[in-house]
Amino acid sequence: MWDTWKDRTVPVQDDARERQMVQLFNLAVPEDRGRSDIDAHLNVDGRTVDFELKSTTGGSVSTVRDFGPDHIRKWRNSLHWLFAFCDKSGSKLRYCLYASPKDMEPWIAEKERYMLPDLSLASALPGMVTDDMAVQILGEKPVYSLSDAEWIMKKQWRREDYLRHRDLDDGYSLKAIVAILNERARYVILRGATLNNPHIEAGFFNGFERITDEHAARLRQLVRAYLRSASATEQATA
Repeated sequence: MWDTWKDRTVPVQDDARERQMVQLFNLAVPEDRGRSDIDAHLNVDGRTVDFELKSTTGGSVSTVRDFGPDHIRKWRNSLHWLFAFCDKSGSKLRYCLYASPKDMEPWIAEKERYMLPDLSLASALPGMVTDDMAVQILGEKPVYSLSDAEWIMKKQWRREDYLRHRDLDDGYSLKAIVAILNERARYVILRGATLNNPHIEAGFFNGFERITDEHAARLRQLVRAYLRSASATEQATA
């Protein structure tokens, strides 16, 4: 089946290569793929393992725009990775790499450490917004309107979010507005803390096994080995 990638031109676009990887490794695609953050699943020994699929025509691998705390939480401990390395044209597969959560932890931890000062500020500073600051921004009012709240949060919230935070029949109290300003402050700081598409550099992959044939079978062997190791570690530390 996978002679099709090696012998025939395949579109360079990432989504086309992801579809090829799903077929090559005999993976399942989530039904809600459009909304899900998971690229594919592997069902092995009664367990469902989540996978991130990446491909590259170079040595390093791009990850995601606006990498931040949500990605760290999502990727750490439970997400497995498959990397497809193609030739410069993107039409021929050279080899693939599998990375377990343990394999990826050093890269994730390094990015987390880089972001730590900004994340600490995002955690501490928003709570410092005061009533006086809110009045300085919006003026002193007995009731603040939906328009006031939307001016603060802009398109960050959906309508139901605005309604959920309203604490008066006809609008928002000063206390609610201060809470909204604190939430906005946290969002703004976290946006500044995100990394723009951090790459996994080529050197990170030194020592990884290159999968060049029997892709689906070899992947299952590697995943089983990781799951056994992780289970043994959990039992030893329980």
